[in-house]
Amino acid sequence: MDTGRLFFTSDYTRGAHPHILERMAQINMQQSSGYGLDPICESARDRIRKACHAPQAEVEFLVGGTQTNATVIDAFLRSYQGVIAARTGHISVHEAGAIEAGGHKVLTLPHHEGKLEAGEVREYLRDFEQDESRDHMVMPGMVYISQPTEYGTIYSRKELAELKKVCEDFGLALYADGARLAYALACPENDVSLADLAACCDAFYIGGTKCGALFGEAVVVPDPKRLPKFFTIIKQHGALLAKGWLLGIQFDELFRDDLYLSIGENAIRSADKIRKALTEKGCELAYNAPTNQIFAIMENGKLPALSEHIAFELWEKRDMTHSVVRFATDWASTDEEADRLISCLCL
Repeated sequence: MDTGRLFFTSDYTRGAHPHILERMAQINMQQSSGYGLDPICESARDRIRKACHAPQAEVEFLVGGTQTNATVIDAFLRSYQGVIAARTGHISVHEAGAIEAGGHKVLTLPHHEGKLEAGEVREYLRDFEQDESRDHMVMPGMVYISQPTEYGTIYSRKELAELKKVCEDFGLALYADGARLAYALACPENDVSLADLAACCDAFYIGGTKCGALFGEAVVVPDPKRLPKFFTIIKQHGALLAKGWLLGIQFDELFRDDLYLSIGENAIRSADKIRKALTEKGCELAYNAPTNQIFAIMENGKLPALSEHIAFELWEKRDMTHSVVRFATDWASTDEEADRLISCLCL
């Protein structure tokens, strides 16, 4: 185990919020129904429905982000359909072809600091409809976004509404990946609430793995009629946990006293502190990301020395001598950790 370095590689490098571990210990020896058909899971569902202002929503708990994306996308699409995503979208770049392995093509469009632009999606769909060869092509059936994006940026309420309108006009589903949703909700620049997501999206998921849970994600389908037999489809995709209470108890705690709405605040404070220090040092930030991910442009020659003290992710090449490096804070990051990273950046 590498204990000599601080880990800023991602936001799932720690365990779980203490409230979750305490509750697990309390009920560890209790027997429970399987597959999420237990009182704890039902309590978590009720808390999530209330937070989303979606009393009729179907809420299901899945084991991880890739399984969630693959399951939801396959549930929405017919065999001849694909999913629109930004070229930088998680399903396009970082899920090892899971969507394609399920029989659906990812139809990529240009990104704007990680985001899709509604006008470009509309133009793409209009071009498809007007193409005389469309019956020989993969038909777009849904739009995938993430909040926040892979670049740490966030969709505004206006941008989300514009995408919803395009999807409605062309009969597509809109789906939001919320792996890091707690960090978007805690961001001062954010104006999109859980209720907004429920109003605009045909489905979205509330991330637990990266936001204080040991593992697991909660899928919200505001209108259950949009995904009939969704539970069975989850089982079919191997994303249904037999000990479903392990997932339910985590979200029951995350949504007790609105913990999920505030759990990301610490990560934002730490990230802002690091961004401020980098800017004051004259280090250029690659993207205008206000959430918990920091993308710094650094000289390649300085990276080996930095990696001796800090674990980070090499994001992409900027030019022959510089690279974009990502540092990710999380719900439990401390001031001491941020200060240590800042001091290492000054070496």
